[in-house]
Amino acid sequence: MSFWNSLGDILWWTLWFFAFFAYLWAVIAIITDLFRDHKLNGWWKAVWIIFLVFVPFLTALVYLIARGSGMAERAQKEARQYQQATDDYIRQTAGTAASPSDEIAKAKALLDAGTISQAEYDQLKARALSHGA
Repeated sequence: MSFWNSLGDILWWTLWFFAFFAYLWAVIAIITDLFRDHKLNGWWKAVWIIFLVFVPFLTALVYLIARGSGMAERAQKEARQYQQATDDYIRQTAGTAASPSDEIAKAKALLDAGTISQAEYDQLKARALSHGA
């Protein structure tokens, strides 16, 4: 067997390997989109999956042509929902940072209530002003 024959075999197998994984990616994307679509009822989802099993390449091609733009919209919507949930979680976990005036007002209320002394109030005020600058 010559080098060129084995190189041709390697290229041929590489092409098939790529095509197989590209097809698997498309099928997984289609199935994910089917379950992401809340407007499509369960029977139509089942029909699409049955056709994916028995007529795989044609069904994948038809699905991508017929529902491709909807796939992108649903993926973007889900990405926005995940981003919003992440942002909400970060805001909830981090809490809100008090401004120096808020910290001074809280310290003043503690001073007026007699909870802290004038010296402690002055320390809290100085710390709040140093953080604000």
